[in-house]
Amino acid sequence: MRRITEGTSESMGQDGPVLTGRAGRTAHITLNRPRALNALTHPMVLTMSAALAEWERDASVAAVIISGAGERGLCAGGDIRAIHEDARTGGGDASTAFWRDEYRLDARIARYPKPYVALMDGIVMGGGVGVSAHGSVRIVTERSAVAMPETGIGLVPDVGGTYLLSRAPGELGTHLALTGRAVGAADALLCGLADHFVPSDRLDDLRAALAGADVRETVRRYARSAPEGQLAADRGWIDACYAADSVEEIVDRLLGDGRPASKEAAETILTRSPTALKATLAALRLARGLTTLEQVLDQEYRASCAALTTPDLLEGIRAQVIDKDRAPRWSPKELAQVTDAEVERFSARPPGGDLGLGAG
Repeated sequence: MRRITEGTSESMGQDGPVLTGRAGRTAHITLNRPRALNALTHPMVLTMSAALAEWERDASVAAVIISGAGERGLCAGGDIRAIHEDARTGGGDASTAFWRDEYRLDARIARYPKPYVALMDGIVMGGGVGVSAHGSVRIVTERSAVAMPETGIGLVPDVGGTYLLSRAPGELGTHLALTGRAVGAADALLCGLADHFVPSDRLDDLRAALAGADVRETVRRYARSAPEGQLAADRGWIDACYAADSVEEIVDRLLGDGRPASKEAAETILTRSPTALKATLAALRLARGLTTLEQVLDQEYRASCAALTTPDLLEGIRAQVIDKDRAPRWSPKELAQVTDAEVERFSARPPGGDLGLGAG
């Protein structure tokens, strides 16, 4: 774990799931569940929201930095074990409450009036993207692996993921959303998920330098050119294949393209939840036509609530993190069996009411 200790106060102690502190004029948030790859819980979201609200009013705070404890990454996403247990035994109320506050936190981060510096070192997935990629200064390293892997557990990309991916160049976002593929630094920069590349061994120095200096100028001084990625070279076949109007046609185009990479993408897609795939494509197309992040978060909240009522969410989490057999039994199991009505459910108003961030 990389952390400045001199001049820093940890308001929750060394063992809390979120550590907050100060170094000079910079406030720090450290996600501190390294054994769970810093997966977000509802109390963590509430702690972060409260800290950001306090620092927004504090004239002595010039910028905020978020990072993750441990050596593996910033954050692997929301605590899906808790979601599984809630959906299985609690009716989903705790999960919807978590999402409501999580998505509000993501919107707060996107509109934060002070520089919000996200150190996206290591694994950054799902909810981890939400608390980093909406920030104003987003830093990746050679260790970064950024992904929205929700279709693999029966969910639609959320936390503003469909907003970000729908605005990536061409159909790159569609490719990442359907496959759930993780990308490195250069590809994250290309897709608009990050702003700067800084080598991981310079993060300590950067963090120290930010304590009393202009954030953007300091980051530019530490930034370097990222190692070459892959997506720029693949734009041709990705744009051609993923421009199709249905997931079935996308898969057909990928299989017919003839490249090993496109065949691999098709095979990956076919392992994901058919229902989530179709709902994700619809969500991405809808997000392209919406103006604000808040409007998209409202739609994603509808999709997440709908997923709680499908068998694929429980099954996907079971297969990936409970039993870890990586062999989910989707229902329905084929794309052709997913009806338009089932897809439309993911954009319907939830029984408990809408999130309402984009109202007015």
